[in-house]
Amino acid sequence: FSPALGQNDGSGVVVATYNISAPQGSQAELQCHSQRMVWTQDRLKDRQRVVHWDLLRSGPDHAMERVIDMFSAGDQRIYNGYNQGRINMSKTAFKDGNFSLVIKDVAMSDKGIYSCNLHHHYCHLYESIKVQLNVTRSARKERRFWDGQKAVFVVLVGGTVALPCVNRRPIWTEGNSQEDQQQVVHWDRQPPGVRHDRADRLIDLYASGERRHYGPLFVQQKMNISATAFSQGDFSLTISDIQPLDQGLYSCHLHHHYCGLHERRIFQLTVMPPVPQIPQEPTDEPQYLPNEEPNTNMVEVPPHVINVILPEQRNHFLQQLGYILAILLLLALVVLAIILLTCHRKRQDFDPRKVEILTDVKTGHTSCVKKECERSITDVKSSNQEETKLDYKNNLLKEAEMSKLCSPKAIDLDREMEKPSWK
Repeated sequence: FSPALGQNDGSGVVVATYNISAPQGSQAELQCHSQRMVWTQDRLKDRQRVVHWDLLRSGPDHAMERVIDMFSAGDQRIYNGYNQGRINMSKTAFKDGNFSLVIKDVAMSDKGIYSCNLHHHYCHLYESIKVQLNVTRSARKERRFWDGQKAVFVVLVGGTVALPCVNRRPIWTEGNSQEDQQQVVHWDRQPPGVRHDRADRLIDLYASGERRHYGPLFVQQKMNISATAFSQGDFSLTISDIQPLDQGLYSCHLHHHYCGLHERRIFQLTVMPPVPQIPQEPTDEPQYLPNEEPNTNMVEVPPHVINVILPEQRNHFLQQLGYILAILLLLALVVLAIILLTCHRKRQDFDPRKVEILTDVKTGHTSCVKKECERSITDVKSSNQEETKLDYKNNLLKEAEMSKLCSPKAIDLDREMEKPSWK
């Protein structure tokens, strides 16, 4: 897009130029929009044009107030009851273009800056004229002059003054007759090397709905404008199946004769080589068994979602670190409690009075092991004494047999061995 504002070649003001490139065989849309060209039928003609006078007082408050307004039908409305009968406008203002404000019996409170505002709602136009009014009590100071920005009137108190506001342009003085024929849009095309005055007309479109196509039939079929152009303000030209012969300079002309709108938008269309298409190899569809459906035995894999938490502040990180340390300390306390309970249980289970006596066959020594024992130490000692006594008696008997002696000494010895006090 390259702006070219203010250029006028007789067919309208060039408001913009565009460079558009499109590949061969594609479709291009040359966009041309204007809300001022939206057509709305003027059913309320007295409401389409309005004039109103406002007063900006020169006091410290600089208050702005509406004085009077009038529609194109001639209806006037005065906003302050004090001004009834002393302020008025000509009822033929929208016919002769004289919108001057007449003030009778001028008072000191009337001084200030007056503005004459003209609004055309149908054409979206607005114009304003300012006039300054000063009031004096001396007839010698009464005069009129231009201060470089606005007209200044110095009026004597109690006199009559007409603040000028004249606009005789046809848009303000004429009615909106045949409004549907006042708006027209047409598209032109300049082939390369052809001047603007010899451009080919493509399409004419009127607000009434009339449409005219020019050129060969194949050109008419590939270039078109929307049927709702005037209701939406979209006058874009659509070109289908672009070919190298379609390139050139296109112009969109917007004319609103009643509102004085004449605009032109230029489009430089360049056709590029077609975009190569990569052929896709056809893939054979998988074959299924008669009793097998493609959607059976399918496991839906849930999407892998990774949650990433980014701390917004440093305090957030310290808080999370505190949570982690507190959890670790709690786990350590739990482990320590388990260890202490285990040690206490082992102490309760151990009884030094219950031991297991093991005798080493080779050495003859006894050892005590932490195990519950069914016999006491006393029983063990008595059994050992009996075994020793029996061995000793057998030895004596063997000696007696060998010596073949039977003496009282031996008999006394047997008696002595049977005594309980024998050791």
